[in-house]
Amino acid sequence: MSIELLRRAQSGDQHAFAQLTDGYRQEIQLHCYRILGSTQDAEDALQETYLGAWQALAKYEERASIRTWLYRIATNRCLNMLRAASRRPEVATSLNSARPESTRIGEVIWLEPYPDILLDGLPDDGPGPAARYESRESVSLAFITILQLLPPRQRVALVLRDVLGYRASEAAEMIDATEASVESALKRARVAVNDRLADAQDREPSPAPNSVAEKEIVARVTAAFETGNADELVALLSEDISVTMPPVPGECKGPEDAGRYFRATSFRPGRSTRIVPTRANGQPVLATYVRDPQTGLYHATGIAVLTLSGDLISAVTIFGKDVLSSFGLPRVLSS
Repeated sequence: MSIELLRRAQSGDQHAFAQLTDGYRQEIQLHCYRILGSTQDAEDALQETYLGAWQALAKYEERASIRTWLYRIATNRCLNMLRAASRRPEVATSLNSARPESTRIGEVIWLEPYPDILLDGLPDDGPGPAARYESRESVSLAFITILQLLPPRQRVALVLRDVLGYRASEAAEMIDATEASVESALKRARVAVNDRLADAQDREPSPAPNSVAEKEIVARVTAAFETGNADELVALLSEDISVTMPPVPGECKGPEDAGRYFRATSFRPGRSTRIVPTRANGQPVLATYVRDPQTGLYHATGIAVLTLSGDLISAVTIFGKDVLSSFGLPRVLSS
């Protein structure tokens, strides 16, 4: 960090401030997403972080790097947002009405997908030496889902220590806590995460992103939807397939229950579907459009994030059409 650049920024030079901080925007936004589980909330937290950093820059004492200082501000902004109960809208009922009775009721969590276009250009610097999770795993939808089920302090402790690799002393200073409290929260978080990941550890690994194997599975799923071949889709589901629609409670578990759901919603007689593939959380995504028989236009119904295990689908996470804008996708396609 250039001392001259810092002094210029502290004297009110916005261009110098941008030179100091803009290189960290993407990773700070991803950090906020891990904690908040929402792309829009992460963007809001990012804006608040940079506004707060600009306003507090004169008091920056250089005890930590600019990067760590930004992470501290962002982490506390996220904690404040988690305390604001009013930030979450009511649970949508449109998905709920389309959902068949599920095999079990799961926790209600707020979750949105994170488009891969926001991951492009992230710095090559890896996490600190204490990190336990690789970059790909720590952005997967399964991992983000588990984070959202942790209490805020445990969530933050796990992200700072096991994802970013900060030392306990650094994490404690970031959230104005003691090292003992951070380590206690981290210990409880690790137990919870390990318990929830235990079932996935026996699965075959997913194909590499954008590999031939992954593309082949996506092509088969796309063809099944577009040709109305429900049997082909069910044949691609693993024995432990899970279908969820956060934040709507409920889970379809197993090929029979999942197949019943898809047949009731996506393979109705006379339904014409078009699929636009994209990516989120390092995973393949299908954006679904359904034809209006009167106009011939295809209207978006939502997206489905696919979690793969070997050459099968082990989880489908469905989101409404409100998330399309973050992917740069239209609401309507021409015939």
